[in-house]
Amino acid sequence: MDEQIVVRRSRRAKRWTLRAPWGAPAQLTVPARLPAREVERILAEQRAWLARERVRQVPQLDLDPTLVFEDEARRAARELVRMIADEEAPVLGVEYARIQVRDQRTRWGSCSTRGTLSFNWRLVLAPFAVLDYVVVHELCHLREPNHSRRFWSLVESRRPDWREHRTWLREHGPELLAFQPGR
Repeated sequence: MDEQIVVRRSRRAKRWTLRAPWGAPAQLTVPARLPAREVERILAEQRAWLARERVRQVPQLDLDPTLVFEDEARRAARELVRMIADEEAPVLGVEYARIQVRDQRTRWGSCSTRGTLSFNWRLVLAPFAVLDYVVVHELCHLREPNHSRRFWSLVESRRPDWREHRTWLREHGPELLAFQPGR
């Protein structure tokens, strides 16, 4: 496999980084003044790593972009998230200000200090239990705004199998984040 690698020079980079995102060319970011021969050496040394990464990136979710439309998926995600949040918030003794469904590239959910809960619309393509876990996770942040032991105990009190769902996201999340629906 002789994949094309995009080399990006950055004045802010202190050292090189190589990324192999799902469904996109690999990107090598190097310090701006790194000599070309050093860039070539890094590329040569990292080809085996890149090949291993690409082998791991075999699609497993069987998502058909022609059958998924972002606007419909966003509406479905908003309905499901609101349903779960409305059921779980009183049990946790919290109130949220509003819910947003967005096209986040690296996150599944977030919770602002003002009580806005934001979720990635692609969660609607995951198993329902995974979406449910992410919603409960973010609601728990309204009581514990960190990932302390108290936070995880709170999550576990509501979703004892949370580890299983976090593992699913770690295994399948990159593929799901890279998914581009039909227009």
